[in-house]
Amino acid sequence: MTKRVITSIIVGFTALFAMLAGGWWLAGVIFLIAWYASKEYTNILEHKGFLPSRKIILVAVVLFILLAVPNHIQIFPFAFTLSALMAFMWVLFRGKQPYIANVATTLLGVVYCGWLPLHLLSVRNEGVIYCMFILFGVFATDTFCYVFGCKYGKHKLAQVISPNKTIEGAIGGTVMCLVFTAVIGIFFTELPWYHILILGLLIAIFAQIGDLCESMIKRDAGVKDSSDLLPGHGGFLDRTDSYILTIPVVYYYVEYFINSNIILDLFRGLM
Repeated sequence: MTKRVITSIIVGFTALFAMLAGGWWLAGVIFLIAWYASKEYTNILEHKGFLPSRKIILVAVVLFILLAVPNHIQIFPFAFTLSALMAFMWVLFRGKQPYIANVATTLLGVVYCGWLPLHLLSVRNEGVIYCMFILFGVFATDTFCYVFGCKYGKHKLAQVISPNKTIEGAIGGTVMCLVFTAVIGIFFTELPWYHILILGLLIAIFAQIGDLCESMIKRDAGVKDSSDLLPGHGGFLDRTDSYILTIPVVYYYVEYFINSNIILDLFRGLM
């Protein structure tokens, strides 16, 4: 327990500093996490007999970072296309079976360890307060899902994928996430109440889905923890899984619903 608490404090303050500092500080921390997460990811997939390329994943991560820090989001499709081409060529010239699975798992690694979490740099460019929504919202969700699940949990949420998670825990974590994000939104922003509520719901829902998705990958590969690098927590993927899907969801909500009405205008145009 002591190791778990100490690790949580170190990781938490490092993440907070990086988000507040932004720029290359945040990029450096994200790359460090991606470095270890990609190693964990490839090790997990190797348990299934697949051979994703960690080198391609890391090259893609660097490419995304170089574009995201100066906020060149418009070039991201080119970077992702280039990553896909590299994945195919790597499998083609390496010549090891299973070909299809190796290409697919390399591309999944690019998305899972790079594309999705690196949206945090774009979130930071939208405003540091949105990083605080994510950081404390996910923290509240994870912590209180565990607390409420231990105390009141009776009904399984996803018995096959993650037998210890319960519906009661999910509800408790969601409620407390809404409380944390409401405090941030009311006292530190001028956002309307409905945007604060929706952000809280999105964070709570996708934090839990992200957690379950990583559990699904590990269970399919027959692995308990992604690694033992973080005492009391497992690996970097185990510690950050709740953020991986949450980050891009928050970014696109902020970009397309708070800062503009492009999606609503699109739907109006179709009607």
